[in-house]
Amino acid sequence: MRISIVTAGKIKEKYLTAGIAEFVKRLGPYCRLEIIEVEEERMPENPSDAEKTKALAKEGERLLKAVRDSSYLMVLDLVGKPLSSEELSAKLDKLGLEGQSDLTFIIGGAFGLSDEVRKAAKERLSFSKLTFTHQMIRLLLVEQIYRAFRISRGEPYHW
Repeated sequence: MRISIVTAGKIKEKYLTAGIAEFVKRLGPYCRLEIIEVEEERMPENPSDAEKTKALAKEGERLLKAVRDSSYLMVLDLVGKPLSSEELSAKLDKLGLEGQSDLTFIIGGAFGLSDEVRKAAKERLSFSKLTFTHQMIRLLLVEQIYRAFRISRGEPYHW
């Protein structure tokens, strides 16, 4: 399976980049994973609703441009559907059985996602009712993808 994570912005914190790198390495035997970073749209200190909408639209265009046409698109969204680790594992298995071997996750920037990105998605996922930084979500997502493959194969996760 080919999995892409398309995300707005770069990660600066070393502890996050180290954690992400570790899970990307662990995912090697299970899938081809790539992380595509697009430029995060800049906004003024206290943006108006109109400024936010305009910035999200521009950022959304860049995010969607990075998604292959053949890819199954899932976006991480606060108002998306919550899944357990087991349900995510089953979802990845189901997509594979249906012949969908190309999957893309989109993580928006600090202000979320444009309506266009939400509409383009086949599914919208929520990790929690809690709010996380978009940078922290990237680490959580690669960990959950790794966990999903381990669950699918009946392999122990905790060591």
